[in-house]
Amino acid sequence: MRTVSIVNQKGGCGKTTTAINISAAFASLGYRVLLIDLDPQSHATMGLGLDADAFSRTIYDVIAEPWIPVSRVITKTGIEGLELAPSNVFLGTAELELPGTLGNELHLAGGLADVSDEYDLCIIDCPPALGLLTINALVASTDVIAPVQAHYYPLEGLKRLLESVRILRERFHPCSVEILGLLLTFVEDRTVLSRQVQGRMRRLFGNLVFDTVIHTNLRVAEAPSAGESVLSYAPQSRGAGDYRSLTAEILGRWGIAEGVRDAGLGQEGLSILDAAAMAG
Repeated sequence: MRTVSIVNQKGGCGKTTTAINISAAFASLGYRVLLIDLDPQSHATMGLGLDADAFSRTIYDVIAEPWIPVSRVITKTGIEGLELAPSNVFLGTAELELPGTLGNELHLAGGLADVSDEYDLCIIDCPPALGLLTINALVASTDVIAPVQAHYYPLEGLKRLLESVRILRERFHPCSVEILGLLLTFVEDRTVLSRQVQGRMRRLFGNLVFDTVIHTNLRVAEAPSAGESVLSYAPQSRGAGDYRSLTAEILGRWGIAEGVRDAGLGQEGLSILDAAAMAG
């Protein structure tokens, strides 16, 4: 099972939207997908049409009580092949309860070991902070996707994120978690600022920026209110096309098209990121 964290400490950059829609896209291709809502705001849970307050057990229980396996909190969604580990407001207390707990960064990784043979892919929707919940996600992950809004200020926050990934690689499991790619979101092709940000990102980070970008699209914004992914809500929309294209590009980076499972970015990719962060 590959585990992909969708991470950026800045809110409003499209993390949850990306997590839901690539999860749905992979499920539509026949992959067995687990989506973990690791954000106390529960937007991934609600975005799939589920009531966050209706669950007696959520991913909070796995984080707070690591002897509880993830399998105990998983629920089905309306999408065939996609299951969810939901969250609710109680997850927000984990940041207060766990700091003194020995090995608290490993709770999610331990919980996922219970289901690693049951899914092809696990997607983790992370909160907009580099706190304990996000650290749990990164430690449990094989890959990281960082959505970056195509505005000026979001670029300045990337350095801290990249430094955090590097530190976690060194501390917990060297040569394991990789930066799969940086994803430009809320792109508007006709604005000068959007084109400038795209150009700067590609100059700094080169091939680590996905070729696919996610354009500002009304159907993508409407889909969560219907409790659906944009792929089912508006399958012919530009937004649905963007996420299908992103999914194909992710598979290409993993070498799936050639039958190779190795992502291939690894330490070289992180070296590029480090150099770009220092230059930026």
